[in-house]
Amino acid sequence: MSLIDKTLALLGLGQDVPVWPPDRLSLALQGGGSFGAFTWGVLDRLLEEPDISFDAISGASAGSVNAVLMASGMIENGPDGARARLSQFWGRIGRTSAFLPTSALLGAGLELVVRTMSPYQFNPFNVNPLSEALAAEVDFERLRERSAIKLLLAVTRVRDGKLRILTNAELTLDAVLASACLPLLHHAIELDGEPYWDGGYAANPPLVPLVRASTAAQILIVQVTPSTAERMPSSPREIARRIEQIQFNATLNSELEALKAGKMIGATSKLRRLRIGLISAAEEFEGLSDESAGNVGREFLDRLHQSGRAAADLWLKRGLPAAAGTRD
Repeated sequence: MSLIDKTLALLGLGQDVPVWPPDRLSLALQGGGSFGAFTWGVLDRLLEEPDISFDAISGASAGSVNAVLMASGMIENGPDGARARLSQFWGRIGRTSAFLPTSALLGAGLELVVRTMSPYQFNPFNVNPLSEALAAEVDFERLRERSAIKLLLAVTRVRDGKLRILTNAELTLDAVLASACLPLLHHAIELDGEPYWDGGYAANPPLVPLVRASTAAQILIVQVTPSTAERMPSSPREIARRIEQIQFNATLNSELEALKAGKMIGATSKLRRLRIGLISAAEEFEGLSDESAGNVGREFLDRLHQSGRAAADLWLKRGLPAAAGTRD
C-alpha cells in the first residue's frame, strides 16, 4: 500500500459517500508531461456521467492544461464541449512536440545539449509548441469571464521557490505556460514582473488550496507521476527519471500529511465530512515508471487515454453502494 493510500485510509477519506456517483465533484490534477493524456481519459469518462457537476479543479503543469481545456469546453457546449476540446488538443499534441522533457525521445545528442546548455542558449527565441496549441483551443478572455468551474493553477516563483495559485480572474495563456514551464527546456514565464517555472515543483497538484476553495464533499486526485519504481534505477537516465518522479510526488505527499494532521486534531467539520478519492496512472498503466513523459507519439497517447477512461470507470463502479446500484 502506497503512502497516499495509507494516508487516505487513516483519514477515512476515500470511503463511499451516501450518494454515488457524487453529484458534485472537485478535481486535483497532477502534472507529468505527456502522461497528462491519462488524465484526459479520466476526464473523458467522468464527463459522460450526466449527474456529476464540477465545482473546482486544481492543477500543475499538464494538470493545469487539462483543467483549462475542460473548463473552456464546458463554456462552449457543456460536457460534450469539454470532451471535444480535450480530444482536439491531445490530437494536436500527437502531431507536435509540445511536451519534451529530456528523454530517449530526444536522442542522445539533443539530451546532451539540454544537460550542458540553458534554454536561453539552445532556444534563444523561446519556441514552445504548447503555446500555439493552447492559443488555438482556448479563448482565455471568455474563460476568465464565464467559467462556472473554479480553477486553481500552480506556478513556482523562481526567486524564492514559493507556490503561487492563479485563479480564474488571472488566467491567461502565459499563466498556463508558466504552470507548465520546464526550466531546462523553456525560458521562465514572467507574470506581473516575476519569473515563474513549472508549478509541479511547489504543488503537484495543489491539494490544500483546493480543499479550502471547494464546496464539494468529494475530491478526486488524478496522479500521473509514478510513486514507486518497479526496479532499482542504475543508468544515469533511469536515476534522473526516478529523482524527478520523487520530486514531483513529494509535494502531494506533504499536503496529504497536512490534511491527515488536520483530521487528527479534529479540524473543521468541512474536513471531517470530506472524502478524497485517488486514481493512479501507474496502477492502471503497466510499466509507466519506465516510460518517458516526453513521448508524444499518437499510439502512446491513445493508450494512456484508454487507460484513464478504464480507471475512471472502475472508480465510479467501486463507489456504488453495496445494497443498490442506483443513486439514493
